[in-house]
Amino acid sequence: MADIANIYAADAARYKNMQYNRVGNSGLKFPAVSLGFWHNFGSKDSYDNMKAMCRVAFDCGITQFDLANNYGPVYGSAETNFGNIMEQDFVPYRDELIITTKAGYDMWDGPYGDGGSRKYLMASIDQSLKRMKLDYVDIFYHHRMDKETPLEETMQALADIVRSGKALYVGVSNYDREYTQKAVEILKELHCPFVVNQRRYSIFDRTIEEDGVKAFCKEAGMGIIAFSPLAQGMLTDKYLNGIPSDSRIAKDNRFLHTSDITEKRLAQIAALNRLAKERGQTLAQMALSWVLKDDEVCSVLIGASKPSQILENISVVTQASFSEEELMCIDEICAK
Repeated sequence: MADIANIYAADAARYKNMQYNRVGNSGLKFPAVSLGFWHNFGSKDSYDNMKAMCRVAFDCGITQFDLANNYGPVYGSAETNFGNIMEQDFVPYRDELIITTKAGYDMWDGPYGDGGSRKYLMASIDQSLKRMKLDYVDIFYHHRMDKETPLEETMQALADIVRSGKALYVGVSNYDREYTQKAVEILKELHCPFVVNQRRYSIFDRTIEEDGVKAFCKEAGMGIIAFSPLAQGMLTDKYLNGIPSDSRIAKDNRFLHTSDITEKRLAQIAALNRLAKERGQTLAQMALSWVLKDDEVCSVLIGASKPSQILENISVVTQASFSEEELMCIDEICAK
């Protein structure tokens, strides 16, 4: 890979080892592993490190970069940083990239700065494109269910964003089965390419199996992309010997707390770590492989704080199969 101080030239062999999976019944394909910008791309983070992670990711065949309007902190800063990286490094490769963003959670003050209203979504896509220095995104997601706004209004806004040329496809995130099914019905009538639901999914969080979303998406010909496949770092060996000073918990992360690392959870993590070693993987690699074990999830979103983590996790593309005994063992560990 080119030195970060020099002009970036992508690795000519970048597509050699990555697997690309069909997104439902659409013509689109996702890399098995995608890079998320939820953490470590904000205003407080190292810009040179962000750029290095994007370069390493693309050199490994990761063609999808996943953002949202309020990723940071501060809100919007991940998109702004990505826009600068895009302009400096990736303009020649724009047609090789899937760039996604979302709107739905709080973004600006006042009654029009979150939710699913037409006003919020239309303003959000324009702001996101400006920050990222793009003419369009490949996928624009509604980030969460908003039961105070008619779903027809939200879906009509998504369809109009596609018709305007500001997005090629639309998706939803954090939608349950009922809302996903209703969205499918509405967007089908609007002839809008609705291709993917982005949901939390990991060995420790199987809600999409329990609430029927995983089965419905397969039946409806939609793709699923999984976020938090490492359960905010719990499905790594990071916390087996205490809480590191550079961990998300130590940084006062609002999504993972010291109270989450119970003795029971640590025992599960240790047992899963032993199984991963028997498979010749790290715990993080096994956890990602588990999410990709069938064709119902077309990509896992990884977060990273340094390029070496991306290189470690990319190997799961060729290690996603499990024996029945291994799957039963994982289920037994989680049930204890």
